[in-house]
Amino acid sequence: MARLTVSQRIANYNAGRDPELLALKYKLIRDNEFSFYRGTCHLFYEDWPAESPLNHMPQVWICGDLHLENFGSYKGENRLTYFDLNDCDEGVLAPCTWELARFLVSVLVAAESLQLKHKQALGLCDVFLQSYVKTLGIGAARWVERANATGMVKELLVSLKKRTRADFIKSRILTKRDKIKLIVAEGRALAVSDEARNKVTQFMTEFAKTQQNPAFFQVVDVVRRVAGTGSLGMERYAILVRGDSSKATQYENFYLLDLKLSGVSALTPYLPNVQPKWPSEATRVVTVQRNLQAVPPAFLSAVSIGQQSYVLKELLPTQDRLNLADAKGKLSRLTPVIEQMGEIVAWAQLRASGRNGAAVADELIAFAQTAETWYTPLMDYAETYADQVSADWRAFCKETK
Repeated sequence: MARLTVSQRIANYNAGRDPELLALKYKLIRDNEFSFYRGTCHLFYEDWPAESPLNHMPQVWICGDLHLENFGSYKGENRLTYFDLNDCDEGVLAPCTWELARFLVSVLVAAESLQLKHKQALGLCDVFLQSYVKTLGIGAARWVERANATGMVKELLVSLKKRTRADFIKSRILTKRDKIKLIVAEGRALAVSDEARNKVTQFMTEFAKTQQNPAFFQVVDVVRRVAGTGSLGMERYAILVRGDSSKATQYENFYLLDLKLSGVSALTPYLPNVQPKWPSEATRVVTVQRNLQAVPPAFLSAVSIGQQSYVLKELLPTQDRLNLADAKGKLSRLTPVIEQMGEIVAWAQLRASGRNGAAVADELIAFAQTAETWYTPLMDYAETYADQVSADWRAFCKETK
């Protein structure tokens, strides 16, 4: 049987998604190699060699889709701001080297968009692995917040002090005929059908009854949310809720929530080990995220509507993400960021160590001490697969003209 083309593999994986948003996803992944890599996580694991020695490494909880843009700032449930991993949709128990390889490939694939030469990108891969190995070897989990951040990450976290949730809400709503509505804007939010609005509103009414302050979750408006790359086309909503009526202005009162349908992890068909039996896919996502992060995002919950499960959490401004292109290819700017990313990955694995089948901290420390046995094979694979991503992207662009 003839091997499927790249576009056929992608179409098969995305079958059943919203056609309007899927068209936008295809447009985004045609734009450049890094967007293509971000939006096709399933290809990475479809191609991963089943017999690789890199499979015989400590099993850890991973986010599953680790890349340069899967780190960002967020407000935790304690209302403090952190910089951490921020997307665990694909999260599973897997060999720790899978997470590392996916990140390393992302650095090499993003080189052109970051104005880096190949040799410089390789150098940043080395920076990441050295930071990961050193941090893992110490065996203690920490976190990144404003006080201990450096470089571009610190600049981001400091800048967030000047941004208020009220300003964010103000930028997202308008008053029309005495009704407060979420703004429908191209590339950010789409109108929602009456059926979907009623479904979400009814769900939130029931959800509110389980909360300490039910009035907080009273729905004001709902839109379809447009966000991310890999998940585009999956059911997703932005929900404006009444919030805290004790505040001085309506903008301070309101909160925005993100409700996102959870699907099966792209890694599931290829996992070499037994996974926990999750009540739902959303439970998997939320549990992995809580395992990996120092403090989870505000309102993070696994919920269900009918037979489908969703992740609910607070919606934050998209500008609260680190834009590495701002470094303009300067290694002096990029190196501290990559070092911190290496630390964050090691801390996450240590934080989740020993949970539901994951390797314990002593095993991870021993793994770090034997880096000479897996370091070069990992780097070699990343280089080879980065070339494959480039070839696949070119083929996809040609096939979907």
